[in-house]
Amino acid sequence: MRRTEAEPQQLALFPGRADTPPATLPEGCSWHTLTVAGESLGYTLRRSRRKSIGLVVRDTGLLIQAPVWASRRQIEEAITQKAAWIREKLRTRGERLELLALQAEQWRSGGHIPYLGVTLTLHLDGSQALRYQGDPSAPHENDGLWLPLPGDATSGRIQERAQGWLQQRAHIDFDARLQRYLQWSGQSMAGWSLSSAHGRWGSCTIQRHIRLNWRLIHFAPHLIDYVVAHEVAHLSHMDHSPAFWREVDRLYPDFKQARDVLARHTPETLPLF
Repeated sequence: MRRTEAEPQQLALFPGRADTPPATLPEGCSWHTLTVAGESLGYTLRRSRRKSIGLVVRDTGLLIQAPVWASRRQIEEAITQKAAWIREKLRTRGERLELLALQAEQWRSGGHIPYLGVTLTLHLDGSQALRYQGDPSAPHENDGLWLPLPGDATSGRIQERAQGWLQQRAHIDFDARLQRYLQWSGQSMAGWSLSSAHGRWGSCTIQRHIRLNWRLIHFAPHLIDYVVAHEVAHLSHMDHSPAFWREVDRLYPDFKQARDVLARHTPETLPLF
C-alpha cells in the first residue's frame, strides 16, 4: 500500500545507510543484503574455522564472522534474532561517525574543544608560548587556549599540541583528586598513570595501581570525581560486591547519577580529541 502524507512516518529500524557496502572489502570477504522488518540491511561476511556465528558492528558497518559450514539461512536467522542489538550498535556507530566528521572543522583557529565540562576556543599564535586565558583549574565557557603555532598549521599539528596540553592538565587534575579520595578512604595505592583505553574510564589492578583515562578531562568535575572514587574504592574491594558499592557511596554519595551519564559516553564513542 502506498504511504500517504497524512500517515505518520515510521522510524528507520536500521539508522543511517545500513545497506551501503564499504568502499573496499577485506580479502576473503563478501557483501550481502538481507531484508529485516521490511528494511534492507547489508553486511560483510567472513568465513573461518570458528565454531559459532559472530556479529560485530564497526565503522565500516555490520561484519558477520561465520564458520565455513554455516548456511546463509543460519547466518540470516542469527542476524534477525539480533536485530535490536544491531540497530543500537548502528545508531552508536552513526553518532560516532558524525562526531568524527566534525573534527575536520575542529582543529583550526577558532575551533572548540571540551574541557572540564566547558568549551574552550582554540587560537594560534606562533610568536608566543602556549598560554591559557583564565584559570585552567577553574575554567569558564569560551576561555581561550593559545597554541604556539603559525596560522597555517595543519589540523594534525593543532590536534597534537592541544591534546598534549589536555593530557598535561589531566595529570595535574586527576592527581589532586586521587590524593583527596585516598585521604578520605584511608587507603594507599602503589601508583597511578593516564590511560588511552577505548573501553573503560578507569581501572585498578591487584597490585594497587590505578589507571585513569585522560579523556575524562573533557567532562565536568563531578563525573571525574565518580571515576576516581570508583577506582579508589577498589583498593578496599577488588570486585563489584555490595560492600564495594557501599564504599563508593561513602566516598561519593551522588555516584549513581554520574555512573548513568558515563555509561552513555564510553571512551570508544568519543571523537578522537
